Amino acid sequence: MSDAESPLSGPPSVEHRSLSETDELISFYDESLHLIDASPRHRVRYVVAPLVDATLWYIYPELVATKSKSVVESLFTGGVPRNVEIPDATTGIHRSLLIFRTAHGIGVVEAEGNSTGCESTNQGENDRARLLHQATHDVLTGLPNRRQFSDELHGILPVVADAKLAVMQIDLDDFKPINDTLGHGAGDAVLKMAAERIKRVLGERETAYRLAGDEFAVIQRKVDQPIEAERLADAIVNAFKEPFTVEDINVFVGASVGVAVAPSDGNENEQLMKAADIALYAAKRDGRGRARTFSRAMLIALEQREMFRRSLRIALQEGQFFVEYQPLVKPPFSIVGFEALLRWRHPLAGLIPPSVFIPMAESDGLMSEIGQWVLEQACRAARTWPAQFTVAVNLSPAEFLREGLTDRVAQTLDAVGLRADRLELEITESVLLERTTNNLDTLNTLNVLGVQISLDDFGTQYSSLSYLKNFPFDTIKIDKYFIKDLESDEKSQTIVRFIIALAHGLRMRVTAEGVETRGQANWLQTEGCDQLQGYLLGVPMPAEAIDEFLRQSSLVMS
Repeated sequence: MSDAESPLSGPPSVEHRSLSETDELISFYDESLHLIDASPRHRVRYVVAPLVDATLWYIYPELVATKSKSVVESLFTGGVPRNVEIPDATTGIHRSLLIFRTAHGIGVVEAEGNSTGCESTNQGENDRARLLHQATHDVLTGLPNRRQFSDELHGILPVVADAKLAVMQIDLDDFKPINDTLGHGAGDAVLKMAAERIKRVLGERETAYRLAGDEFAVIQRKVDQPIEAERLADAIVNAFKEPFTVEDINVFVGASVGVAVAPSDGNENEQLMKAADIALYAAKRDGRGRARTFSRAMLIALEQREMFRRSLRIALQEGQFFVEYQPLVKPPFSIVGFEALLRWRHPLAGLIPPSVFIPMAESDGLMSEIGQWVLEQACRAARTWPAQFTVAVNLSPAEFLREGLTDRVAQTLDAVGLRADRLELEITESVLLERTTNNLDTLNTLNVLGVQISLDDFGTQYSSLSYLKNFPFDTIKIDKYFIKDLESDEKSQTIVRFIIALAHGLRMRVTAEGVETRGQANWLQTEGCDQLQGYLLGVPMPAEAIDEFLRQSSLVMS
């Protein structure tokens, strides 16, 4: 069955709903201008033989005239209702046609009257069509709106097994910064241009909608799925590769697309939209600026993620978290302390990687409570170590930005009885994106307390050298990304040499993470790196294993 023969061509939209109840002359046509529905009075007036190709031009041949035809064609780009007056040379009666854009093509409302009395009728019909258009279309972009989108899906679904359609959810990437930096006027301009880019890649039986804000959608009524949907989704993503020019400024806004196909991914509104939304989430999680088609694996992964999210809320109370400690070593092999690493053992799923659960805890506002627990555990463990050993504890952005951090740290040190200079707090550059007075005050207060401050993962995020000038760090940690190929890659060697020299010039220590080979350790020692950390020197271990580790280490050194 071809797309044109698909049973989806029945009356699908809000404009068609009350045709059986009206006494007006109303008709609707698809994108190819074939008649798809009409009011009872219109069907009686314009009797169409079964074998006749009932098009707009057949029913209203007067519209073939160049001027009238151009009015019809302009609707497909502008979307503004137009009034066309058709004179009848035989009867002298004028027919006024109000032609307006619909989601599937165009609609026509016909009014009768003589040439002198039709002006008020035309105006009334014109107002009616404008109200209809405003109710079902987005004012800014001219696209059909969320109400129209919902009505379309309700009219189309469910589809039969051999008829397919695709729904695409589209989110613009990096749109919010445009509103924040250039203003909402610039944001509106980008939204209008974005709508045009989406429309330009659409073909027959493909309709775009603006749902809200920077959210768009497409309904595609094609049988060859998901191939056709994936082709269109990729075309939409590629349409956003070029920058938008706003007030002579080039701004880059990408598009992430989630695709769901009926009936395989769902055959009713809510189910199909949920599938498209899950696919959109996968596209954003995989790096944005791409398209993803729904699969059951996505649903399973999301359900698992939500299960973890719910479990996180009781994990601390039920004692599911624990802390492991990884050695910090001064070359060649002198232990100077340990870094505290948070772990979660889920009662059903086992060990959950920190990269999975920490972002969840941060987004759900749980990280402050969990972080405070880790700080107390680490400080209590450090009290049992040799007096010169330090303990490093990671601070998430949520913890650092929460009011009262310095008081909580001071109270914890006092309660445990640990010297402040034995605690090292590690923060990442993302904490310092906003160089506010509060951020600087927090770091300076911690510095006054005697707590050491370490800048973690240096070189992998924003790496602004002004951070090093403006904030009082004691240590810079080189990310393992630069260490893994250190023995063979000259670029990594150059970067690591630069960081070591920079830190020492600013009177800061340097710690290299991810040291796994003797060659890496020797190279770093030769270049003057102050501390090493990695599996070569010691794996993360529970607190009760540290005494034995230190005993074995002393035997190796002796």
